[in-house]
Amino acid sequence: MNQAGAIDQIQAAMQARNTLSKAFFDQEAARLAEVCRQMSERFLAGGRLLAFGQGPYATDAQHVSVEFVHPVIVGKRALPALDLSLYFRPWLEALLRPEDMVMGFAPASGDAEVEAALAFARQKGALTFALTGQGADYAVEVATHPFIHQEIVEMLYHVLWETVHVFFEHRESRHELGATSFLYPFLGTEKQDTAALLAEAAESIRLKVAEDARLRLVVAEQQSEAIASAASRIAERLERGGKLILFGNGGSATDANDLALDCVAPPLGWKPIPAISLALEPANLSAIANDVGPEVVFLRQLIAQARPEDVVVGISTSGGSRNILLTLGEARKRGLLTLALLGYDGGEVVRQHLADLAIVVPSDHIPRIQEVQASVYHVIREQLGVLWH
Repeated sequence: MNQAGAIDQIQAAMQARNTLSKAFFDQEAARLAEVCRQMSERFLAGGRLLAFGQGPYATDAQHVSVEFVHPVIVGKRALPALDLSLYFRPWLEALLRPEDMVMGFAPASGDAEVEAALAFARQKGALTFALTGQGADYAVEVATHPFIHQEIVEMLYHVLWETVHVFFEHRESRHELGATSFLYPFLGTEKQDTAALLAEAAESIRLKVAEDARLRLVVAEQQSEAIASAASRIAERLERGGKLILFGNGGSATDANDLALDCVAPPLGWKPIPAISLALEPANLSAIANDVGPEVVFLRQLIAQARPEDVVVGISTSGGSRNILLTLGEARKRGLLTLALLGYDGGEVVRQHLADLAIVVPSDHIPRIQEVQASVYHVIREQLGVLWH
């Protein structure tokens, strides 16, 4: 495929995501607002959010856990959430309480084990989410390409996390929204009855989806050539026997894990691509952070794992994390191909020229950055499916 054809494909893929996500959230916004209200009641009653999935869908459970436990808004209260994916049914049976919320992730084709675990949780009184699937209190089906399916689901749990804080804080303290007001442009500062917030919260969800669409169009218009070049240059390294080495922090770690799994366990009929995620190594991460320091948790692993033909992919919303900068710097010294997926203005990664290719989502809102970054790396994976087969 020539460069012009690749660029056309990339731009069409971004537009398709906008069309599908708008249709989905136009339909679901009101239901999402209501379920956020129910979640707030359960959190205030001591409930926890227990999430799980299998294969690539386990990374969504990881992402949910870190979003609720370690909120990106400074001063926001940590809400209890756990990723149970490793062995979810026994863990669920041991931990579950009636006030809990249980979220199961599955492909559009379904997952019988996930559905059975959700049915068990619902029978015990938990508020259940099938993302996607059937037979839960909140169940959705997204009949589309598996990558777009996963992107829509990521948007869904991001808006759950953002919107639940409106109801949670309103019920707990009945004060103005304060530091979170910028997330909810349709919510006024006057105290309101919680039920009256539902329509405005639903409209705020639609606005978030519209902002995603705007950012995807900006990226498609300004950076499709860089995305096409990234796919082409990665394919060249793969032909030489290389692999992808991915890493990131927090939600970006779960995205690195997701892309690694999308490479090695792709949709049916696609050729697997060799890839590893340094964020999937909890023993290494904790040992290096404890014995040396968190700034080298990826660097030390890179030194052990990298070969000259490899591709290093750093995912960061800020572009300024010390452990990302050091690892990309070492990769450049070793002559590896370096790709960075970034937010804001690209941060120090761009200013220090630490990536051969930098694709920047120009936003300062972390959930929106991550959602569009997911579209970018999935489109790159789609291009690799064409270039390397």
